[in-house]
Amino acid sequence: MQIIHLNCDLGEGGKFDAQLMPHISACNVACGGHAGDADTMHKTVMMAMEYNVEIGAHPSYPDIENFGRQSLDISENELKKSIQEQLFSLDAIAKNQGGKLTHFKAHGALYNDAVKDQKIAKIILNSIAESNLNLKLYAPQNSIISELANGKMEVVFEAFADRNYNPDLSLVSRTKNNALIIQKEDVFKHLFSMFSTGKIVCENDIKIPSVAATYCLHSDTPNSVEIIKFLDQEFSKMNIKIAKR
Repeated sequence: MQIIHLNCDLGEGGKFDAQLMPHISACNVACGGHAGDADTMHKTVMMAMEYNVEIGAHPSYPDIENFGRQSLDISENELKKSIQEQLFSLDAIAKNQGGKLTHFKAHGALYNDAVKDQKIAKIILNSIAESNLNLKLYAPQNSIISELANGKMEVVFEAFADRNYNPDLSLVSRTKNNALIIQKEDVFKHLFSMFSTGKIVCENDIKIPSVAATYCLHSDTPNSVEIIKFLDQEFSKMNIKIAKR
């Protein structure tokens, strides 16, 4: 039997967290930067523990107004302080419930900036290192942050099951109509290509090698529950099991 690792961004105020949680391997929990508060973190952690799902921190720029999807021009100290406050808030809640954080995945603009901006990548990595939480880092391949993290912490390469890619492996901008993949059959086709052949099918059918070890499905896609249940069903037919801790 083959094992596939699926992760999902949760605790962001979405309606489907409870329906998605049983079908995923890891959750990335919003911890106050772009969404989330003590109550949502508590609820998400409790659900994750119930379904044996890994718990990760999902910090962002401190920008609830724009859901963390715009880069902020703030000082290094401000950004580090915000990231660590988000990390420690979630860690305290997880520990209080008998849980433990396993990984770190930046959200939105912070995630995208760390792909190409050495300064931002270093701030994130220093924030994680100084936290002493011994977390894995979820990051895309060919990114600045994954290169800088090499040898310092475990890097888990990530790809997106429901997002289209440009040939340079950047994500198609959300301003374009084809940024998201929303038909369940298309999501499965896209994901299975990466998992089974090690190839990401990008724009214009260009195929790029993929070394991803975890695949993300967005919880705010309107039909995300339908998609995840379809993926689970199709993988079961092929003797592929969704990983659990």
